[in-house]
Amino acid sequence: MRTDYCGQLGPADVGRAVAVCGWVARRREHGEHLAFVDLRDHTGVVQCVVDGAHDLRSEYVVRVTGLVRSRPEGTENANLATGAIEIGDCHVEVLNPAEPPPFPLDERGEVDEVLRLRHRYLDLRTDRMQRNLRIRARVNSALRQAMERQGFVEIETPMLIASTPEGARDFVVPSRLSPGSFYALPQSPQLFKQLCMVGGVDRYYQIARCLRDEDLRADRQFEFMQLDAEASFVSQEEVLEFISEAVSEAVEAVTGTRPAPFPRISWHEAMERFGSDKPDVRFGMELVELTEVFAGTAFNAFRADCVKGIRVEGGASRTRKQLDELTEQAKRWGAKGLVWMKVEDDRSLTSPVAKFLSEAELQALVERFDPSPGDLLLLVADERAAVQRVLGLLRLELGRPPVDEGGLNFLWVVDFPLFEGLDEHGRPIPAHHPFTMPHPDDLALLDEDDPARLLAVRSQAYDLVLNGWELGSGSVRIHRADVQRTVFSLLGIDDAEATRRFGFLLDAFRFGAPPHAGFAFGIDRLVALLAGEENIREVIAFPKTQSGVDPLTGAPSAIDPAQLEELGLRLLPRKVT
Repeated sequence: MRTDYCGQLGPADVGRAVAVCGWVARRREHGEHLAFVDLRDHTGVVQCVVDGAHDLRSEYVVRVTGLVRSRPEGTENANLATGAIEIGDCHVEVLNPAEPPPFPLDERGEVDEVLRLRHRYLDLRTDRMQRNLRIRARVNSALRQAMERQGFVEIETPMLIASTPEGARDFVVPSRLSPGSFYALPQSPQLFKQLCMVGGVDRYYQIARCLRDEDLRADRQFEFMQLDAEASFVSQEEVLEFISEAVSEAVEAVTGTRPAPFPRISWHEAMERFGSDKPDVRFGMELVELTEVFAGTAFNAFRADCVKGIRVEGGASRTRKQLDELTEQAKRWGAKGLVWMKVEDDRSLTSPVAKFLSEAELQALVERFDPSPGDLLLLVADERAAVQRVLGLLRLELGRPPVDEGGLNFLWVVDFPLFEGLDEHGRPIPAHHPFTMPHPDDLALLDEDDPARLLAVRSQAYDLVLNGWELGSGSVRIHRADVQRTVFSLLGIDDAEATRRFGFLLDAFRFGAPPHAGFAFGIDRLVALLAGEENIREVIAFPKTQSGVDPLTGAPSAIDPAQLEELGLRLLPRKVT
């Protein structure tokens, strides 16, 4: 039926008889009988010169046979890969007529997203979606090759599992054979891949589908794909090398260029410099430490645990109204206030609070920031964590470039805290799952009674960040029973609770668990950034909207009462709020 793809024809094919198949992208009349028909398939578009094409309409499925020839001089189209040639002496066979599509497929204008998703099968025909899905396929292929080359074995883990109380909400599936009982869909293969290590697999990987019932956003869907990996008898260093190799291979498969080695930064440094544990390092505007500058200040607003600031290049041109709006935004993020200072031509500082600061303090600000005339300084004073958070968000708001600019800036963030805070009972709250191994240099701190000392314990956990997106997380796992008991005890988990929540994993550990570590990262996020997309929905064939709805199939939808009865379920009336 087809000898060639539309977009792969070129000058070397001139004089050859061909048969191509695809969809009519456009028809242009040329005189009374002649027409130019642009024929499209997933490789591109080729122009066909057709005699008597009046019955052809947009998106008709056709087969065209003819002779490849050079376009007449002066009619070449430099915007098309096939712009130097055309197919002449055409015979057109209509394989299937089509109704007019509900939106244009040439991507010349914005189309409502719900409309696109309702007719996703049409949206998939566009160059953008064809490109994105093929980028995704190249990424998956490269990841598999890299993992297998490093000795990893692909193993599928179950989709119907027991519900666990960790992480986000589970999606649950009722059991017909066990009325009143439910399976859960996996949030990740975490426990199963650790069992693979107990089982002597040594190096496991999987391109795994995971499901989490959590609020959706640009980088999050209910169901997503991740590269999941675990290895025995390895350290954190080796895991970082495994994953860096796999990701680098995927990047090279898409861009043709291998990225430079991924730099590393500690969690503490990331928070101090960027106000985020997933910093976007494509641009500067780093947080500047000012606490010592105001250690003895008479300005009450700066008598705080921490004072930091950022410098916005050229930001002094902002109006008072714009600065007031920035201040209100900072307050919505949790700041008590926001101090702004404009840098004048002589590098002096003007600000509503300048009169409350000493000359030495103003001079110290100039020395710390080293600003240029026309810059804007933004300062926040509060508890250190609050200052970091607010300035980190302001930094992104004011300086973050578009997703497709600034290159690919990978970053490993290491040495996360083991605990992120204390609950109402004074017990530490795990920053990751409770099987994360503490840093070997901090093990002695686990015996401390002082909560502040416990919060200083570092973990052997690590994140991979790309352009401010967290691609994924991993850790060295606890395999020693004594360390696991200590961590459980600190978290207030007694033996009975541990058995209820993690019994099958703990039972397996009794029979010889090797030291092991792992990692998982979101393939949707990596592909989106490689494709220059702001939203992972654009690299998923059939995604949900931000409200969790599938306009194409109508999911979620009501279920037949007979099915409910068979499952032993009854729906309660909705609560009126």
